[in-house]
Amino acid sequence: MPSLLRDEILKTSDVVVVKVGTNVLTDSHGLLNEGRIAELTDNLCRMILQKKRIILVSSGAVGAGMGRLGLTERPAELSQLQAVAAIGQGKLIETYERFLNRHGVHSAQVLLTADDLSNRKRYLNARNTIRTILDYGALPIINENDTVSVDELHTTFGDNDRLAALVANLFETPLLILLTDVDGLYDRAPNNPDAQLIPMVENWSPDLMKLVAEKHSNRSKGGMSSKLKAAKMITGSGGNVIIANGDCPETLGDLFAAKEVGTVFLMQNSFLTARKRWLGYAVRTEGRLILDAGAVEAVCRKGKSLLPIGILDAGGTFEKGGIVSLVDNNGKEIARGLTNYGLKEVLSIKGKKTSEIQTILGTTGYAEVVHRDNLQLVN
Repeated sequence: MPSLLRDEILKTSDVVVVKVGTNVLTDSHGLLNEGRIAELTDNLCRMILQKKRIILVSSGAVGAGMGRLGLTERPAELSQLQAVAAIGQGKLIETYERFLNRHGVHSAQVLLTADDLSNRKRYLNARNTIRTILDYGALPIINENDTVSVDELHTTFGDNDRLAALVANLFETPLLILLTDVDGLYDRAPNNPDAQLIPMVENWSPDLMKLVAEKHSNRSKGGMSSKLKAAKMITGSGGNVIIANGDCPETLGDLFAAKEVGTVFLMQNSFLTARKRWLGYAVRTEGRLILDAGAVEAVCRKGKSLLPIGILDAGGTFEKGGIVSLVDNNGKEIARGLTNYGLKEVLSIKGKKTSEIQTILGTTGYAEVVHRDNLQLVN
């Protein structure tokens, strides 16, 4: 049954996004492992030539740059890190292009920052461009634009696992494959002799994060926790995810043959519109609304809009139409949405009945601070 299920997932996915990490693509010295890239492109091209829509999200620019420059440690200074990424990106894409050309497949380099997918207009432009690349039968190779992505400006994805999930969420029913250097998710630390691989996760649980045992590398930023967060994002919006060992040359071919490799995470929620996926996962918030227990219950379990009476406090710099995070009294984010009021107005009407809005603000305004149609749960 699991193999049949995986086969069904492959057949019904409108796109397969494959993310490969730095540790899979490079050797212990930071140099690109061209044999691994050849194996990877062979498997990707086999599916592309069968008319399957494939996207590759590839780490490795900084690692490739380090190897090219003979560096043994990841640079600490931002300007150095960005320069190394720029040097490595050229080598990375040239290597992919060389092996893809053996199959008559073209590559298309797409560099993104978090702002590109947080901004609604650029989000749609990115989606349309990537879809058109796929229509031409080419392979989009996507990476974070490390040369302009700056932590202090909050434009970094943090790791390519999140980037891969955001790219997958541009599509309706994606399959996200995260290739890493472990076999999948284990029920305890993988180095424990009693550890068992979990072949399938049917229902998401916060306890899954407790299973994470991180390894540290001077060449990569992600870890199992970031992969679980990516899995939660995709399965929560109508897609499926597989985490598997990219160090094994046969892994990707086995996955495309629907063999029981790695850990598969099954979709938790039905289809979400592109706007809902953008609102819930890609956009960066401008402020937050703190809800009381009754409002949390109404929003999360009853499918209601957020009324002013359920707001305890608010913060940020948002105006009317801004994106706000809805959090409970413990600071846990439960949803995101478009607000009908700016911060000043929210602070004036918080905790008040809808009938009091006109008296307080001098205008009828909206009954809801965030309407249900403009709200997306995130947990």
